[in-house]
Amino acid sequence: MMIALACVALAGGLFAYVFFTRDEMETAPEKTRVVYLRERKEVIYENLRDLNFEYKAGKFSEQDFDSSRSALEAEAAGVLAEIAQLERT
Repeated sequence: MMIALACVALAGGLFAYVFFTRDEMETAPEKTRVVYLRERKEVIYENLRDLNFEYKAGKFSEQDFDSSRSALEAEAAGVLAEIAQLERT
């Protein structure tokens, strides 16, 4: 009986904690398009570094490496162009 009562009390406490949170909860600031694009640029650059490393390690054929690199470079160019356009305005 005592264990069942403890389980009910614990479940009630967890329910209250999950569903009745305080209104003062901190939220992350909203990201602007420029901030998102800068983060995306960093991810693309990291992917290019990883691709280069894996190619040198022999995990990619030259054809696969060239096509993947071209796609990443094209995406990076688009991101950089959009950043430049947004920062001008």
